[in-house]
Amino acid sequence: MNITSAKFEISNSNVAKCPDTTRHEYAFIGRSNVGKSSLINMLTGRKGLAMTSSTPGKTTLINHFLINDEWYIVDLPGYGYAQRGKKMQSEIKRIIEDYILERRQMTNLFVLVDSRHDPQKIDLEFMEWLGENEVPFAIVFTKLDKLSSAAGKIQTGKYLDRLREQWEELPPVFYTSSNNGRGRKELLDYMEELNKLPLPSPGE
Repeated sequence: MNITSAKFEISNSNVAKCPDTTRHEYAFIGRSNVGKSSLINMLTGRKGLAMTSSTPGKTTLINHFLINDEWYIVDLPGYGYAQRGKKMQSEIKRIIEDYILERRQMTNLFVLVDSRHDPQKIDLEFMEWLGENEVPFAIVFTKLDKLSSAAGKIQTGKYLDRLREQWEELPPVFYTSSNNGRGRKELLDYMEELNKLPLPSPGE
């Protein structure tokens, strides 16, 4: 897939105010500072499309980016940022869960995982929640350029082994680096295939 255009459309904190369209949406989520905005910029080839920051927890809204005037990439708030107050943590949780459970246009959720870290309880619990709610998702390992090839295989293998303890079948898995473009073609090709799927009719 070639991306010929990518533009920011809207930010909001209420799923009911998301674009009223019949376009496919691919949402990206992960722990704060997992490299979500950088990955979106890498995929679209637009360095400043999604705002990146060295400070975790900056994304607090649902951000829609229209791609090729045909489908959306959605940047969701990061979860698990301890420096947020309890009220803000609760609000972020509501925003995330409302979008994931209510947005029928969401064709797939990409869960980003920092490849440098051992399996994190918060990620595992979030994926378990997705499974319980039958949410279609894929795992995206990020920042693989920060590890040697051997170390990357060990770390990601450790993560997948941990998941196999809970899952009979693993979701699709992608290996990426925003710095060198690794995984870009694979992710875009996957979304291109999913774009062929019919969207549910209103009310389904």
